[in-house]
Amino acid sequence: MRIEKVKELVLLDNASLGEIAHDLSFSSVPHLSNQFKKVTGLTITQYLKFRKK
Repeated sequence: MRIEKVKELVLLDNASLGEIAHDLSFSSVPHLSNQFKKVTGLTITQYLKFRKK
């Protein structure tokens, strides 16, 4: 569920990954990034490129 919230927040462009990681109780940005990739199979950057097409 947290990754679904990350997906929403990164598309808004008004919050940094650091803020998102903190707000959703990830221990760090790398931890957030690793969890995102495990769940989605994409990095956050790849996800953003895919969604913005």
